[in-house]
Amino acid sequence: MSIYNKINAGFGLGTSEPITSGIEDVVYIFNQDDITLTYDAANPLIITGLTAVGSAKVYKFEGTNNSFNTMSKLAKTQVGPRYTEEIDFNIAGLSVDVKAQLMAMGYGRVRAIAVNNYKDSDSAIELFGAVNGLIVTEAERNAADETLDGGYKIKLTNPDKLKEPYPPRAVSIASGSGSATYASTLAALEALAA
Repeated sequence: MSIYNKINAGFGLGTSEPITSGIEDVVYIFNQDDITLTYDAANPLIITGLTAVGSAKVYKFEGTNNSFNTMSKLAKTQVGPRYTEEIDFNIAGLSVDVKAQLMAMGYGRVRAIAVNNYKDSDSAIELFGAVNGLIVTEAERNAADETLDGGYKIKLTNPDKLKEPYPPRAVSIASGSGSATYASTLAALEALAA
C-alpha cells in the first residue's frame, strides 16, 4: 500500500513547539550529477544519504538578514499532482567568478538544500529539485538598488515543463552507527562542502 494513495495519519497544531517561518541564511547547492541521492526504502520523501561522485563537492552559499527564501507550490496536472520548487537568494558580489557561477546554474541543473528555521520536524533540512533539478530562471541586478548594494537577486526553480513529482524531500542522514539527527545531517552536508 503506497503512502501516496491513502492518508495514513492526522496532525494537530503545535502548541509546545509552534512552527517558525523562514530558512537560515545558508543554502547548499550542487550539480545534479555530482551527488548521488539515497532514499529511505519505506518513504521516498526522505533522503538518507548523499554520496559524491568522484571528487565532487557541495557548494555553500551564505547570506544575511533573511536574504534566502524557499517555496513549494502544488499544481494539479492531468497525470496527478506536481510541485513547483523555488529558492530565492541574493548575491552580494559582482565579480567574473559570480557571473560564471550564475551562467553555470542557468545552463546546467543543480539541486539545493535549505535549512528551515523550524527545527522540531523531520523536515528541518530539505532538498529541492530531487528529480528534475533546478536552474537559474531569474538573475536580476539593479546597480542602484541600495538594499542589495548593487548585487544580484537570483531565483532557482524547475526547468520549464519539469515540475517535481513530490514536495521537497526531507534530508535525514545518520552518523556512522547512530540514528539520524539534525546535527548528524548538518555534519554530513559540511563534510561534502567545498
